[in-house]
Amino acid sequence: MNTSRFMERGMGSSVLTSSTMPGIAAVAIAIYAVVMTFCEAPFLLPARAPARIGILVLDQCNTLSLAATVDPLRAANRRAGRPLYHWTFLSTGSTPPRLTAGFAVPARPLARADDLDALAIVAGFRIGQQATPGVLGRIRQLAPRVDALMGIDGGSWLLAAAGLLDGHRATTHWEDLEEFAARFPRVEAVDARFVISGRCMTTAGAAPCLDMMLHMLSLRHGHELALQVAGTFLYDQARAPEALQGRLPSGDLARRDPRLAAAVEAMLARLEDPVPVATIARRVGLSAKGLEGLFRRTLGVPPGTFWRNLRLDEARRLVEETALGMREISLRTGFGSAASLSRAFSRRFGMAPASWRAQKRLGPRSVTTASSG
Repeated sequence: MNTSRFMERGMGSSVLTSSTMPGIAAVAIAIYAVVMTFCEAPFLLPARAPARIGILVLDQCNTLSLAATVDPLRAANRRAGRPLYHWTFLSTGSTPPRLTAGFAVPARPLARADDLDALAIVAGFRIGQQATPGVLGRIRQLAPRVDALMGIDGGSWLLAAAGLLDGHRATTHWEDLEEFAARFPRVEAVDARFVISGRCMTTAGAAPCLDMMLHMLSLRHGHELALQVAGTFLYDQARAPEALQGRLPSGDLARRDPRLAAAVEAMLARLEDPVPVATIARRVGLSAKGLEGLFRRTLGVPPGTFWRNLRLDEARRLVEETALGMREISLRTGFGSAASLSRAFSRRFGMAPASWRAQKRLGPRSVTTASSG
């Protein structure tokens, strides 16, 4: 049962109301859904006592993901006028983790973490170098002692590698979702901004983390406090659980012109199998000439060039972050052959894809599996 839909608006407004299903049956179903949700996730019950959260910060995580994890807790304490949350930054070793922005975060070694209500893992690049058997083993030791496990951005990979997401729905950043699903077949990988599955909470990145934390605050402390915290950050775009990720900021495109957003979404849906631009134009109610004018006015390039760049950006990601052969990458990005891909790639990025892989590949999410720990 997908109980997350019953949490979409917090405790105060179930999606099943007397207007949609009158009588005792509606009440019984709504109560059952809420009870099932909170039996699986006791951390999301309304709470009075302060919660203790350990935040494991990995080297090369991004500053925004860390801020989206801890600042909503700080703001909740301030708005409530009392401590609702205590947090401790944790590290995988004895040295402070260093973020992608270059500064270090003072932290306590994970080995000394204890007496927590929840464990949040914030990770970004070079996860494989840090997800050692010792670290994964310590996470497994802590897991039975906490009521919630949170994987922020790349943190989902550590939870999965530790075997803690087996049988659960989970998400990670869309760039890595396919590889995540292949690496962890016991996890149901979901293309969503954030997912709550039992006591496991995972997000696809920094902004979805803010969505998830606001959702958690709404369930634990009421919708009013969550709104006040959102207002602290002038954030008015909070999404519900399992809202789809977007590869581009579709809201911004839609504000410029809904037809532009629709055209870009259609292009993204057909990276492997591009169709004539005129087909996209008809789909959004424009002529080919009208679509070209719209793209040139708003994005500065014709739609064909924009679409090719989307496909090349995806090809670059696959070159950097996977071990796929060039022919397979060419098929996945609509170029048809390795030779065609190589020519287009070289024109855009200044070198052939094989050379790019040799020089640029980071392999940011590669981790060992739970069985290896």
